[in-house]
Amino acid sequence: MNTQEQIQLINETINKTKEQLRPSSINFIFWGLLIALMSLIHYLIPDLIQSKPYSTLLYWTVIPILGMAFTILYNMRTYTKIGYQTHIGRALKLIWGVFNVAWIILVVLSVFKKQNPVSDILFLLGIVLVITALLIRFTPLILGGMVVLICSIGLVVLPELNPLLINTFAAFFGLFVPGLSLYLSKTH
Repeated sequence: MNTQEQIQLINETINKTKEQLRPSSINFIFWGLLIALMSLIHYLIPDLIQSKPYSTLLYWTVIPILGMAFTILYNMRTYTKIGYQTHIGRALKLIWGVFNVAWIILVVLSVFKKQNPVSDILFLLGIVLVITALLIRFTPLILGGMVVLICSIGLVVLPELNPLLINTFAAFFGLFVPGLSLYLSKTH
């Protein structure tokens, strides 16, 4: 196999992974909209979300856990329909599985530390988005990951920023927009 054939094989593998991820772009779109809407609702009607001592914690854990269940079922059905999985696709599935576990741990730790976990979660999300984007070579997702990382840093450097508004911005421009771009992209 000559160099040109090897490069072509690598590009075909990346394109296959992008094609495989195209149905999974629904995950980015779903999570971008869900988190942006949850953040905006919490910002606009905090009395409703914060009505009881643990209502905020329930709001920010129950809805995302239901979202995780939905996306896991959706992904299982999608990958069964596709019928194959690339090595990069498998690696991404593992990376996002670790992200989900780390997210739950961060939420639990934030309860014990009595602090808002948004900047930590955004930092973790930004890193995972950039890793995903670099693996599949998808520039809009790299930019989305960078937006999320900048939002995370912004919350630490400028604590007067409203975490709910920053979370809305990060989810929309870091997940939804790149997800929509991936969904609409052509792989060739």
